[in-house]
Amino acid sequence: MTNLDLDLQLASVNTDNLPSEQDFVSWIAPALPDHGTVFELTVRIVDEEESQQLNHQYRGKDKTTNVLSFPFDVPEGIEIPLLGDLIICKQVVELEAKDQNKTLFHHWAHMVIHGTLHLLGYDHINEDDAQEMESLEISILAQLKIPNPYLINE
Repeated sequence: MTNLDLDLQLASVNTDNLPSEQDFVSWIAPALPDHGTVFELTVRIVDEEESQQLNHQYRGKDKTTNVLSFPFDVPEGIEIPLLGDLIICKQVVELEAKDQNKTLFHHWAHMVIHGTLHLLGYDHINEDDAQEMESLEISILAQLKIPNPYLINE
């Protein structure tokens, strides 16, 4: 049994070469705390237009981005295991994988884990936080037999 209740939304016009729902679960689950809670999370796969619109609206950046994380802010006194939403732009992930000479599904896994860690409160604004978050990403990816994404592939 997994510790994840995933709502996968495919909002991309082209759904070729997308990971399966099971792929997403296998990438997210190892990033979650293991204390018996079944976490709820939405992953929405979008095209460039929606990515750019959301990035502009919520982050003030008028461009596409690979992954946006929207943590659910649980009201005080309410116990609900809803983590939030990940919005992932299919075209950006594909282009980055190609440009960085990475296996497409390895890059998908990295982006999903990266976004999940943001939902759990991790960030990379300062150097110490970035180092902590990257170390966690590398460790989780290694459990999945995926190489360190921060090593430059020639």
